[in-house]
Amino acid sequence: MADNDYDPGLLAGPILYYNEAVIDHFTNPRNVGELGPDETDGFGLVGDPECGDQLKLWIKVRSERIVKIAFKSYGCPGAIATSSMLTTLAQGKSVMEAKRLSDDDVIEALGGIPAQKRHCSLLGVRALLAALIDWEQHQTGGEDH
Repeated sequence: MADNDYDPGLLAGPILYYNEAVIDHFTNPRNVGELGPDETDGFGLVGDPECGDQLKLWIKVRSERIVKIAFKSYGCPGAIATSSMLTTLAQGKSVMEAKRLSDDDVIEALGGIPAQKRHCSLLGVRALLAALIDWEQHQTGGEDH
């Protein structure tokens, strides 16, 4: 076969193209790590068994505002990038503002992600909501950490 001949068999599966913002949040994720027990006011753990991604997310809330947020993710570049962007968007927001964040907000902030990876953006939003619910339960006299 000549160098310029196209062989569709060489390309097995879809090719995913990530833009610069997604690559930046994947290679330099923001707010990575975890908050210690003395800093954690809310915690969320979510996973997607379909693709194997998992996300843990911690929040520190003062005066009804997220003052600190951290995450650890096991997943593909899309999951890590969208989780990083979600934490960036949530940082400094009031609890009510953070509850309104959607996967569309995350995707828009990143300038788009491949359609096959859109489900990844849900992980961060779901983990944030779980952490906010956890925080609310502690505010109303629920379980202690």
